Amino acid sequence: MIELNSTFFAQILNFLILVILLRAVAYKPVLKILKEREDRIAASIDKADADAAEAAKTLEAYKAELAGARTKAQEIMDLAEKRASEEHEASIQATKREIEQMKKAAEQQMERERAHAVEQLKGEVVTLALAAAGKIVQKNLEKSDNDAIIGEFIAKLDAHKIGDATC
Repeated sequence: MIELNSTFFAQILNFLILVILLRAVAYKPVLKILKEREDRIAASIDKADADAAEAAKTLEAYKAELAGARTKAQEIMDLAEKRASEEHEASIQATKREIEQMKKAAEQQMERERAHAVEQLKGEVVTLALAAAGKIVQKNLEKSDNDAIIGEFIAKLDAHKIGDATC
């Protein structure tokens, strides 16, 4: 059987004092350290979750910004193509206008040259008429002979042409 003596009660008392001392000195600080560590880990997990959410938000913002930049780039390219097309069309129109001006200038030049040729031809006709008149005066023909020579000269000239030029 168990003997209950004073050492037994002293040992129980020592054990209780040891438990109280260990609880005060070791157990509470260890629990406190564990609690602080648990709080730090929870805070780190929360911070990591917040950072992940922020990274996802930033990624979405960058994706949206990239999509906007692509849209803007496409608009710029479309505008550049439109301007190039307009400039090309304007260049074609300017070339057409220049060709028309060149045609008109050539037509005007031809008309001036034609008028000059007609004037020269008229001068030659006058010279020929004077030469014919000189022949008439030299022969001193009768009036009927003079009229016949002049009529013959005029008949040789086409009524609508002086040489190859139309009047």
